[in-house]
Amino acid sequence: MSPSPTPRPSTGAILYDLPSPYLPHLAFGLLHLPRFLAKARKHLAGALPPSYQRNFTKGFDGFLCLHLGVDPQAVIAAVRDARDEDDLTARLRAFFPAEVNAAKWNRQVVQMGMSEMGREALAATKKKMAIEHRDDLRSFADLIEYDEERLP
Repeated sequence: MSPSPTPRPSTGAILYDLPSPYLPHLAFGLLHLPRFLAKARKHLAGALPPSYQRNFTKGFDGFLCLHLGVDPQAVIAAVRDARDEDDLTARLRAFFPAEVNAAKWNRQVVQMGMSEMGREALAATKKKMAIEHRDDLRSFADLIEYDEERLP
């Protein structure tokens, strides 16, 4: 999607070409993994803006790696060294656990921001973005969708 003609409140530079956090990886079924891989590619190319560097390998990226029990730097190295998507998937399979527990992770992704502490952090972020009135944005994944203009 291309940027809207009217500027919206946001968290900084916006990459409109990153996959949605709600998009699962085809081989592993894990939400957010395609997004993390795309950010790794941009990072390696020196094209990841500061607004994304702030949470790169932290936030959802870090939580995903923690869920899998892998080092984010290993994922970045796999992205760097892979010849193509099939090679990348093979490299990831080599160090991802045999059972990635996609259902457990995916539920966690869509619910981030819904615990009591999460609601407080979500409210603070919405305030920073000047969208406190948006009761329909209930998770951090929703905020990403809004910020990157996949949600009105």
